[in-house]
Amino acid sequence: MAKFAQKVVLITGASAGIGEGIALHFASLGAQLSLTGRNKEELSRVAKQCQENGLTDEQILIQEGDLTSAEFRSKLLKNTVDKFKRLDVLVNNAGTMHYAKTTETTEDMYDTMMDTNTKCHFFLSRDAIPYLKESKGNIVNISSICGPKPMAEVAVYCMSKAALDMFTQCLSLELAPFGVRVNAVNPGTVVSKIARREHSAYQEDEKYQRFLEMQKSKHPIGRVGLPVDIAKSVAFLASEDASFITGQILFVDGGRHCVSSAVATNVK
Repeated sequence: MAKFAQKVVLITGASAGIGEGIALHFASLGAQLSLTGRNKEELSRVAKQCQENGLTDEQILIQEGDLTSAEFRSKLLKNTVDKFKRLDVLVNNAGTMHYAKTTETTEDMYDTMMDTNTKCHFFLSRDAIPYLKESKGNIVNISSICGPKPMAEVAVYCMSKAALDMFTQCLSLELAPFGVRVNAVNPGTVVSKIARREHSAYQEDEKYQRFLEMQKSKHPIGRVGLPVDIAKSVAFLASEDASFITGQILFVDGGRHCVSSAVATNVK
């Protein structure tokens, strides 16, 4: 329980899915949490669950806002450090996806994915560096199997995650002399809200379950991932157990990265 006692962990996209799983796991490890997302009601729900996992109300800060806003990012960091007096771990998890062929991709779709999946993580990390140098903390970026693996109908999403992977490795070189580590976790398909939210074919329960069944065959281990699978990997990389690991792109995907890329198939 005390593994992250007195440590402060800032998690973006913490109101659902993988971000929620990461928040709950760090709560069980005793970390103080700064949680952000777009939905205040959902953030409050996650915060309540974190208290059920052992934290007090005073050990949790929630901030609703848009990470693509420089003003909000500045406020997010300031409020976190003002409350907890330090920052030890930054988990860049917020992300979005649009399913669209290149010929159907609009500039708004492109900008939304690149801003949310790449740009905001770059600048939030940049602004967090002074605090992480002070604590000799670390950054964990939540990327995707789509970073190194080309997939049809999600070209911009793949591009945004490939950029995040490269940023992870470049920043790890910059910050290593200061004792700050930077790593990425690249999940395969994980049970979460992103596919249901962004793809009209998956919004019905039955069709989403068929999607998950189809995805099982794409993962050699024979199942899709759960948020806790990703959360435990993030906690490992953020812990002292991983003190000699930086610049790592860690696939947490049931072996999917070992399988040849396949053309995306929608559930009908």
